[in-house]
Amino acid sequence: MGCCSGRCTLAFICGMQLVSVLERQVIDFLGYQWAPILTNFLHIIIVILGLFGTIQFRPRYVTGYAAWLVVWMTWNVFIICFYLEVGDLSRNSDLVLTFNLSMHRSWWMENGPGCRVTLISSPPTWAPADHRYISISDCLMDFQFIEVAHSSLQILLALAGFIYACYVVKLISEEEDSFDFIGGFDSYGYQGPQKTSHLQLQPMYMSK
Repeated sequence: MGCCSGRCTLAFICGMQLVSVLERQVIDFLGYQWAPILTNFLHIIIVILGLFGTIQFRPRYVTGYAAWLVVWMTWNVFIICFYLEVGDLSRNSDLVLTFNLSMHRSWWMENGPGCRVTLISSPPTWAPADHRYISISDCLMDFQFIEVAHSSLQILLALAGFIYACYVVKLISEEEDSFDFIGGFDSYGYQGPQKTSHLQLQPMYMSK
């Protein structure tokens, strides 16, 4: 019963991770955030493998999924530090998330709740000719805090997934050990009835 409830909970957590990361993947595609796109894609594949291992009693898949969650949490901590500009990090850097392939920022920068985007007809001389120059105002929440909230959700789901993955691997291993013990006991502890001969020897008398 414990293994069933643990597996069901882990399967639910994997489902929540898939839904949340797919939403995040769409947003990152719209914002041309290439580093998060690649990382999200890898995360989707590993979560699917972890879900498969959970359903099919494959502890190696679940163990690999748990190990990846440590990397995934580390990545999301970095994203939080990046958008909050911890240390020398700057969210205006083009190299970190877009591989310096574009000047795009987070999709939430222009499409956050309540944001009003105004196109400036006379951009400054330093602005590239093939880019538009806009002004953003009246946002109810700045884009960096929305990104921090998304990464925080991923960390919470990954932490719950890691705990339940370790729990499920432990239960599956215990069940496998108990099955091996019972199988070995049956192999040597019971022997079927053996056939016995019903022939009896009768004495012979010889007449003179």
